[in-house]
Amino acid sequence: MSSNLNPVSRLFDISVPIIQAGMVWCSGWRLASAVSQAGGLGLIGAGSMYPEVLREHIRKCKQATSKPFGVNIPLLYPEIEKLMTVVEEEDVRIVFTSAGNPSLWTGFLKERNVRVVHVVSSVKFAKKAQQAGVDAVVAEGFEAGGHNGREETTTFVLLPMVREAITIPLIAAGGIASGRAILASEALGAQGFQVGSRFAVSEESSAHPNFKKRVTELTEGDTVLTLKQLTPVRMIKNKFFQQIQEAEFRGASKEELHQLLGKRRAKLGIFEGNTEEGELEIGQVSSAIRKIQPASEILIELWREYEVLKKTLCS
Repeated sequence: MSSNLNPVSRLFDISVPIIQAGMVWCSGWRLASAVSQAGGLGLIGAGSMYPEVLREHIRKCKQATSKPFGVNIPLLYPEIEKLMTVVEEEDVRIVFTSAGNPSLWTGFLKERNVRVVHVVSSVKFAKKAQQAGVDAVVAEGFEAGGHNGREETTTFVLLPMVREAITIPLIAAGGIASGRAILASEALGAQGFQVGSRFAVSEESSAHPNFKKRVTELTEGDTVLTLKQLTPVRMIKNKFFQQIQEAEFRGASKEELHQLLGKRRAKLGIFEGNTEEGELEIGQVSSAIRKIQPASEILIELWREYEVLKKTLCS
């Protein structure tokens, strides 16, 4: 299982160009190390971590695997300077940034010999990311879980447009949960493939068992992109989602929505397992996920299916 000629595999020195997304309350050191050890690129999701917690996860990940791994950092994080200090002090070599302006921190990271990748939801921001000097771009369609783009551009519409607009490696995200989706993304110009939802419900994910079980029971249409006045986020329909929807329908202000959202809703739902009162973020493709598997098994299954399908189509 190898793809040494692939530019994303070469960029990160990994066997297969599959990246595990950095997801709040799901992607700690156990998941990241498991994916990296299996030949992909695991990411520690720093968005839900205090700086010293991130430091602990980086150190544990290094103990668990000698393979490359990275850290995902939302640039709107309130203590971004402290997170970047931890990344520098712990000698992290790969950083994925999202939710902010890449020009603010890309130079800092590149000066420290860090590979930098930025997540975008539009052609406009893909161009800006390349201008900022990043090594690769993740183009994420609105099918994805968690925070999302206001444009609501789907992955398969976004990919070819971004491919034409940039020259650096392109990683697809949003709805990538099968070898078939990987092959289709490759046909549209992607060279790497970021997988979130399937790894979010893996055995090594730090998400609560209640959350994982709920995801495997979802059917088509059970997730919706909402909170468009603030930062759009894809959520599972539950009691909390209904409260958000009712508030938006009656014209609630941004301040009211912020108050309703609070600071712990995602933790309450994903990490603590309250599937009615918590904010349950997951991708649209979750309706196709039916089982909880080890991360290594997911990665191997994805790549083998991709290879079989590609061979079949090319024969």
